[in-house]
Amino acid sequence: MEVDLPLLKSTKGLLKISEMVCVFVAFVCYAVASSPAYIAATCMEFFITLGFLLLYLLKLNKMFTFFFWPLIDVFNSFFAAAMICILSLVAVSTYAENSTLSGGIVGFVVAALWSLDGYMLFQKITFNKPRTTTEAQTGKN
Repeated sequence: MEVDLPLLKSTKGLLKISEMVCVFVAFVCYAVASSPAYIAATCMEFFITLGFLLLYLLKLNKMFTFFFWPLIDVFNSFFAAAMICILSLVAVSTYAENSTLSGGIVGFVVAALWSLDGYMLFQKITFNKPRTTTEAQTGKN
């Protein structure tokens, strides 16, 4: 199995890693506050983002071609951003402990990261457009 180590230094890889770090920090904040609904949502999004990172890192997206992975990643990024933004709004407006407030603020940061990730991925997706000769020669997507 081939591993794409340069991905970890690319913008895409660094964005995925920073998303995971921020959502993990939000998870820890919610865990300290013992907020089960917030814990579940952040834990779920942590593992989904980890799954996409491993998918790209291990080049599994080239093995499993029956899905259009970039589009699924865009949908996940925007859905996760919306869900965590709403969750953070609720957490910030109804907090009883400072850790819930902290988790909400970090949640807004990770929602911004997911929005940026979705936007950048969407810009790279081409729908029925011919590839340029440079992209065809280098094999870029």
